[in-house]
This record gives sequence, C-alpha cells and structure tokens, in this order.
Amino acid sequence: MTALAAATLQSTAAAASASTRRDRNSAAIRLIVLDVGGTIVADRGDVPETLRSAMADRGVTVTPAEISQWRGASKRETVRHFVERQNKPLAVDRNDLAAAIYQDFRARTIEIYRTVPPIDGAEDAIRNLRQRGYLLATTTGFDREITNSIFHRLGWEEYFVATVCSDDVVQGRPSPFMIFHAMESARVNSVAEVMAVGDTPLDLQAGANAGLRAVVGVLSGASRLDVLRRETHSHILPSVANLPALLGKKL
Repeated sequence: MTALAAATLQSTAAAASASTRRDRNSAAIRLIVLDVGGTIVADRGDVPETLRSAMADRGVTVTPAEISQWRGASKRETVRHFVERQNKPLAVDRNDLAAAIYQDFRARTIEIYRTVPPIDGAEDAIRNLRQRGYLLATTTGFDREITNSIFHRLGWEEYFVATVCSDDVVQGRPSPFMIFHAMESARVNSVAEVMAVGDTPLDLQAGANAGLRAVVGVLSGASRLDVLRRETHSHILPSVANLPALLGKKL
C-alpha cells in the first residue's frame, strides 16, 4: 500500500468515526430503562437483610458487607454464589440448598413489598415522561413473581413497554443483557437512543457495558455519591424525580 493510499484510508476512517459520534450525540433519547428497588421503589434495606437471614437460617453465613457488593445483581445468582463458596461439607445438595434459600427469600420479599412505597416523586416523573412520549422499561434483580407483585400492587403495568427480570436473561447485572432485552421489547435499535437509570454500581456498570448514550445514577437507594462517581456515568441525580428536568436539557 502506498503512503498516499494509507493516508486516504486513515482520513476516511477518521471521518467515519467523527460522523458516528455526531450521529450518536444528535440522536434523541427514546427509551429510558429504570431499575426498580432504590430507583423507583423505596429501598429500606429490607432486601439485603432478607437475603442474609434466609441464608443464615440454612447455615450459610454471609456478612452485610459481602451482600452489599451484590446490590443490583440477580438475587438468584447471589444466593447461588454464596452457597457455592461454602467450603465445609454440606448435608444437602448445593442446588437444592440454593433453591430452598431462594424460595424462602422470595416469599419473604413479596410480603415485605406489600407495604414498600414508591420513591417520592417517582410516579409523577413516570407519568410525565410517558406523556412526553418516552418509552419506559424496567430491569431488576428480582424474579418475575416478585416483580409482578410489586407492579400489580402499584398499578404501574400500563406505564412500561417491558418489565425485564433477571430470570429473563442468561446472566444479570453487570452484564447488559436485561437492557438489550428491554430494547428488543421496545423495538429500539440503537444504544444511542437509550438511557439507563439506577442506584447501584452494578446498575451503572450494566449501562456502560451496553454502550448506552446516557447512564444515570440516583442517590435515592443503596449507594452514596462517592460510590457512584467511581463508575462510568453521564449524570448523577438526587432521585428519579429529577429525571424530567434532565431530559428537558440537551444531553
């Protein structure tokens, strides 16, 4: 290849890359993917304590600090992880033990969420965004049974094109698969048209791994500002109630 040809190829590639960046930055957000616990529904600390207690009742000892690192992950994967790491001989099959622990956790969580309120301003924000034409979806580390119980009680099913659960994909956060599943359900092709919102590092990691246009952290749930700032993000807000104002600006 001549020097002139190489320079021409480099120039063409640079122009194409610049064009892609312009297209990405000019694309309008169409789909907003919201985490559930701590983002649109209040986080009172019940979930990690319920996980810890369900495991402790069956001889699996886990500290709150260890569980904290799994905030936002699939709860079924979380239980499986801590059961599998047990070094001592177990009297029952590990799969059976994990299943029993998870079943107990699910039952307790459904009962707990009968009284957990939405985040202040969340429902108003959701209605506002829908009225402005945005598509909304949710992703969560909960399974379908827990998720349906929450949304049915709140009467929120009508607002969302998809409510994606960790059991709907082969691997939960920080993998981006739940976000891609939400995009599929909403028929949104480009990650440049998608924003993800969540309250944990794993929420933000999933958004970054998906290559989304916007990844927004909120301080209404599990994580402090200094924790979320360590992750790749576009914005950090006090809560989802501030989302309509953010979307009124050019991102």
